[in-house]
Amino acid sequence: MREFDLFVNGEWICPEREAWIDNVNPATGEVFCRVSAAGEKEVEEALRGAYEARKSWGRSLAKEREAILLKAADCLEEDAEKYIPWLIDESGSSLTKITAEIASCAGLIRTAAGECCRIAGGVIQGEYPNHLSYYTRNPLGVVVGIAPFNYPLFLAINKVAFAIAMGNTFILKPSSYTPLSGLVIARCFEKAGLPKGVLSVLPGSGRVVGDALTADKRVRMVALTGSSQVGQRIAVQAASSLKRYSLELGGKNPMLILKDFDVDKAADIAVFGGYFHQGQICMATSRIIAEEPVYEKFCEVMAEKTGKIIMGDPHDPDTIVGPLIHEKQCRVLDRLIEDAVSKGAKLLAGGKHRGAFYEPTLLKDVTQEMDIFYEECFGPVVCVICAEDARHGVELCNDNEYGLSSSILTNDITLAISLSEEIEAGMVHINESTVVGSTRAPFGGVKMSGVGRENSSFSAEEYTELKWVTVQH
Repeated sequence: MREFDLFVNGEWICPEREAWIDNVNPATGEVFCRVSAAGEKEVEEALRGAYEARKSWGRSLAKEREAILLKAADCLEEDAEKYIPWLIDESGSSLTKITAEIASCAGLIRTAAGECCRIAGGVIQGEYPNHLSYYTRNPLGVVVGIAPFNYPLFLAINKVAFAIAMGNTFILKPSSYTPLSGLVIARCFEKAGLPKGVLSVLPGSGRVVGDALTADKRVRMVALTGSSQVGQRIAVQAASSLKRYSLELGGKNPMLILKDFDVDKAADIAVFGGYFHQGQICMATSRIIAEEPVYEKFCEVMAEKTGKIIMGDPHDPDTIVGPLIHEKQCRVLDRLIEDAVSKGAKLLAGGKHRGAFYEPTLLKDVTQEMDIFYEECFGPVVCVICAEDARHGVELCNDNEYGLSSSILTNDITLAISLSEEIEAGMVHINESTVVGSTRAPFGGVKMSGVGRENSSFSAEEYTELKWVTVQH
């Protein structure tokens, strides 16, 4: 069985206190490798190294940082064939999903490289004669990133690449379900020539690693993708030392289907958004709100398409739905489905599981009295809700504590734009799925779905701070 060391300050080390994370393949339930778990000593070494390196890296030339990032993207692509089976076994991602994820990561790193030379300040009108007034944008210092298991490579690189591009040093804590993905990132940046101290990757428990990093006063920002509950805790911890934080959290994302839209096309869009990567995506289409004239027909077509989705071995190119990250999530889905059915919902497809494999599931006649209307499933379960008209549909969309992504399907673009302004979400996609990716657009949510925005210049703003300078000449 393969074993992997930690990456601390540019060095591969074996922890002083020998401890291991068993990396379990969710499709088989078997351990396929072991990854070293960081302890208190390794956390302190990473913090000390990142703090010491922050000034020299912050003063590095933009073109130097750009060259390293571009090389890291090349390294990721060059070694992709080696990494793909590792990442499938670790996360249960399908071959299609992980191949696309790696390609997106390379593009993301190159987008971050382009931002290195766009870090801009400005000149302000002086307050009196012979007065120069200007501002600069500077790195924060030490940044901590906490990544999830569902898109472990992309959502970690999204933080690592932009923070480093802005001149910060970075400590990454990957999910304990997917620790190997963080070490893949470390290998790419090591091969690219990243100076020592700029990046450390610390797999380990939230209690030992996560809490110590977020509480340390040397850390100036914490960037998290995770649950709303964890996000709230980090916000409280960060407030104690006035750290910055960026929180990309959960979602209960609605798709509003209006009566003029083609039902078959709507079902195709909904199937992709609801079941891609087993629904384990913060942007997953978990609530479909259809206008009454097309409601029954949509449910019929959607049920037929759901029943044809191929579930199986994620290494198989034909597989669409693989395993959930852990079998325990199946019990969460069972509870939500049982509650909904007991209150009048109809099960049109799925609802069964074996091991960590949960069948693509479709419920109709879901109402606000059911837990599943409000709770995030994080699994392949889609609910269909009937709306009296478009305005009622928007009310149903907004009746939730989350506000990440949303979708409107209609041929009336004027109406769609009007409704998009009323929907309480950080992202609204017209005639598309709720699952839309970009390395350049502002990604993030409102309400309990988070704080801050990621990607391109929006990440640049998150990972830098402004300084005002005046000169009386």
